[in-house]
Amino acid sequence: MARVQRHLLSNRFVGGLFAEDRDVIYWDRDLRGFGVRVYRSGAKVYLVQGRGPDGSRRATVGRHGVIAADEARRRAEKLLDAIKAGEEPNKGAGPTVAELAERYLREHVAVRCKPRTLKGYRQVIRRNVVPALGRLPIAAIGREHVANLHHSLKKTPVAANEAVGALSRMFNQAEAWGLVPAGSNPCRFVTKYRTRRLERFLTEEEFRRIGEALDALQSEDRLPVHGAAAFRLLMLTGCRCSEILDLRWEDVFLERGEIRLADSKTGPRTVPLSPAAARVLAELPRSDGNPWVIAGRKPGARLAHISYYWYRVRARAGLEDVRIHDLRHSFASRALALGEPLPMIGKLLGHTKIQTTARYAHLARDSIMQSAARVAASIGGDILPQESLSILVEGSRSET
Repeated sequence: MARVQRHLLSNRFVGGLFAEDRDVIYWDRDLRGFGVRVYRSGAKVYLVQGRGPDGSRRATVGRHGVIAADEARRRAEKLLDAIKAGEEPNKGAGPTVAELAERYLREHVAVRCKPRTLKGYRQVIRRNVVPALGRLPIAAIGREHVANLHHSLKKTPVAANEAVGALSRMFNQAEAWGLVPAGSNPCRFVTKYRTRRLERFLTEEEFRRIGEALDALQSEDRLPVHGAAAFRLLMLTGCRCSEILDLRWEDVFLERGEIRLADSKTGPRTVPLSPAAARVLAELPRSDGNPWVIAGRKPGARLAHISYYWYRVRARAGLEDVRIHDLRHSFASRALALGEPLPMIGKLLGHTKIQTTARYAHLARDSIMQSAARVAASIGGDILPQESLSILVEGSRSET
């Protein structure tokens, strides 16, 4: 059996170690059971291995670069004493990324977030984060691990950014729990991919085509009345799809012209009902014993999904590129075209941050330019020569 090579684990020695094609552990010559593992990625993590009443135990001390060799040695002495005494070594030193992920989902996201948010986090973490990094201890995760994870998902930049974002929040919470040193989040310096926000705004003609498609599909019995009502309410209120599908009759107050959402994405809010939206609700059939506005086929149930029906609607309308969420965008776009200010549109959409509504600012600029062109064309008749006026009028028409 080859003799184990031992070295004085100092900052200089550990800093000079290089990654090989496999993980390698270097043991300290003075403190038995104290070592440093050099991962193939180049990460260097201090560890201890000792024997207690229940047999051999191993625990992670910390990542080189986050803690110095001398500090790692002091921590290692305490951990080795705990192992020899049969005590549980410092739990905060060695959970894996997979263990942190499960705790984060269970104790943080599930407690503080809505079920849909929990589902989204769970999908991102279990699909992309855990398979790539789950077996590694959190103390071993460095910037290079996060960069490699991000790069491996480059063909799906949105998924890549979501994975890094979820991992970053996991490490922020790990700091709050005392599992890693403050300021050691390895995701801080990873630059996310640029993504293009998909926005589609319906024109008056396209709204008309959707309305005709809804009527035609209903008459052909290819679209249930409650599904058609859901799409009409989305267009007439600017609500989120989940807000309409989760709407109960007890939340609808036709006599007051409002619906009250007890648990929207941004918390409780009141949505004003226009006469058109109130008419849709007033004419909608109600089922005995069914509390849901958008009732499903089964007794007491609601429509869980409407995407299937939306594909039919947009195909009939010849608008294959329009998503359900674009109906909400189009509500905001029409409000801007009618001169509503951004703060008011934020209230109509239920935004809690002005930054969220500010995404529509470029539409406001377009509306202002069009208004300015129309006003200038009107005044130009009094102050410009006739030939210049005809050019101005044509430019105004092209703007509108």
